[in-house]
Amino acid sequence: MMNDPSYQEHKRSPSSKKRYMILLLITYFSLFVGSVSSTLVSKFYFIHKGSSIWVSTWVQSAGFPLLLLLIYLPHHLFKCTGRRPFTRFTPKLLLLSVSIGLMLGLNNFLFSWGTSCLPVSTVSLLLSSQLAFNLILSVIIVKQKITFSNFNCVILLTLASVLLALSSNHDRPKELSRAKYFTGFFSTIAAGLLFALYLPVMEMIYKKVYCYGMVIEMQLAMEMAATALATVGMAAEHGFSEMKKESETVFDLGPKAYWLTLAFNMVTWQFAFMGTAGLVFLTTSLTGGICMTALMAANVLGGVLAYGDKFGGGKVVSTLLCLWGFCSYVYGMYVKIKEEEEEEEEEEKNDDNGGSIELLPEQQMV
Repeated sequence: MMNDPSYQEHKRSPSSKKRYMILLLITYFSLFVGSVSSTLVSKFYFIHKGSSIWVSTWVQSAGFPLLLLLIYLPHHLFKCTGRRPFTRFTPKLLLLSVSIGLMLGLNNFLFSWGTSCLPVSTVSLLLSSQLAFNLILSVIIVKQKITFSNFNCVILLTLASVLLALSSNHDRPKELSRAKYFTGFFSTIAAGLLFALYLPVMEMIYKKVYCYGMVIEMQLAMEMAATALATVGMAAEHGFSEMKKESETVFDLGPKAYWLTLAFNMVTWQFAFMGTAGLVFLTTSLTGGICMTALMAANVLGGVLAYGDKFGGGKVVSTLLCLWGFCSYVYGMYVKIKEEEEEEEEEEKNDDNGGSIELLPEQQMV
């Protein structure tokens, strides 16, 4: 986080640093709400007899029109920014956004496939496997420096995922075949790895973005592309015509609950995606990945409380390893912040001393 240029820019004055921290807290709160609620609602759809993976994929990005409120209201209604929407949003940036959006659409499909087969707690723990890949790609793509704290965090979280993999077969529902279970298992792993690629790529692109508004605009373009991909899949599988039938005859809570579930899922995914994008923009892709993995404990607990997922010894140890890894990373960040603040104070003292020393020869000459 401290190596991020946006942070270096914001830490220059107390007022700008305060605004930066407020925005960071709002972003993380959005990620927390979106991550936990979207995972639980996605599973809620499948638990109550919803069966379309493409419908679950489609609703993850189909809420993109909500982003138009964040893009246009600050300028036209609240007058809190002088920048017009989509200013300096070049064709190259649009092309990059669409390309990444297609990758995001594939990631959404893999996540939906995994969620349809696995308990929420298992999905949450498996997604933490993306961190090791995230660290490697961050080093290659954005030249992320490896420190003891981030390396230790990645090792612990990877061990947690391996431990879960070794003990997760006991979570397989009785009505689910072994083949389908492991299909969901590996599709979730693939979703985590693809998301690990998405994060450092976005960090690299965000270095060319000069404001938070452009981040939202890029997110809009990405989700439009992801929705287009999901729409093609829906059309090929006759998903739109099946939605009405599924709501009336398949979903066991009735049509009203069905449409409310889809609508609520659209909204919660927008919180999750904007929290992710904002966190990468304000910090780094590795910090974003670690913070998202830290929410794994909340997702696991949510699955246990909401749906009665099993919480055996393997999951207990995996959760503790994840919390240990995250805490070690946060402590490492804290130590680094303190060191940098001390260095800044030392530099300021040296500058002050240097200024007074420069006057001495002039004074002596007088």
